[in-house]
Amino acid sequence: MISEQDVAFYREHGYIVVPGLLDSGTLSAMRQVIAEFIEGARGVESHTDLYDLEPTHRPDAPRVRRLKTPHLHHEIFRRVMRTPRMVEILKQLLGPSGVRLHGSKLNMKAPQYGSPVEWHQDWAFYPHTNDDVLAVGVMLEDAAIENGPLMVIPGSHKGPVYDHHSDGFFCGAMDPSCDVDYSKAVPLVGSAGSMSFHHVRLVHGSAQNVSDKSRQLLLYEFAAADAFPLVKPVTDLAAFDANLIAGESVITPRLADVPVRMPLPPAPHQGSIYENQTSTRSRYFTITGEAKRPAMAS
Repeated sequence: MISEQDVAFYREHGYIVVPGLLDSGTLSAMRQVIAEFIEGARGVESHTDLYDLEPTHRPDAPRVRRLKTPHLHHEIFRRVMRTPRMVEILKQLLGPSGVRLHGSKLNMKAPQYGSPVEWHQDWAFYPHTNDDVLAVGVMLEDAAIENGPLMVIPGSHKGPVYDHHSDGFFCGAMDPSCDVDYSKAVPLVGSAGSMSFHHVRLVHGSAQNVSDKSRQLLLYEFAAADAFPLVKPVTDLAAFDANLIAGESVITPRLADVPVRMPLPPAPHQGSIYENQTSTRSRYFTITGEAKRPAMAS
């Protein structure tokens, strides 16, 4: 468990980083599974329900930037999402009703070309009846400023829900000219096995990996058990409760006075945030070097 001071820091700033929550054996096993998944992208020509591919991906030279919902594709990700020490921290941060998994993804930034993610708020993608919702970033490799770590704007979770639309459609990215002081951005760095916890309304993003070291970040999205999603209402309570990590089933959503902006009309490019953000009109993070090369014909 974390200290009361840590909880207070999270409430005030919207994030914390906790070192040493995963052991080296689990990290090694996960890296092996991920390597097998990447090799499995050989021969794949376009995005699938599992793979989100780098723009420079080729079927004979696989480049994967995201595994979508990895917990649905391998047992090791289901096991890690129930790590006891992590669950205890989630209970402290999300409140007494319990903890429910909302989703998962594995973002991978290969050396020199790992794609950036534009500034955004997760809340723009999946608002709930209350905002006791957060994401856990499991650092599977060392995260340093050079390899494109998650960056956050402290305290922004207390502010507005920014517009994530372009030309009237959801695009999953904020306009860089909006009223945010990006000079205050804090990189969430740490050694492999550390975990970051950031509030669902916290403004965050990440730059391209310009280093010679890869960066793999496994992200789990968790909500308080009494936070119900607004975009995709619950119609199957048994399936909804199957994602409970802690606590009991509830059918009385807790309603909070929090700002909501729906991700509608939907993004022209569906599938992942990377695909959503291809329709944004302006970008904050630059893309350089090999990452700018057009994909070669297969």
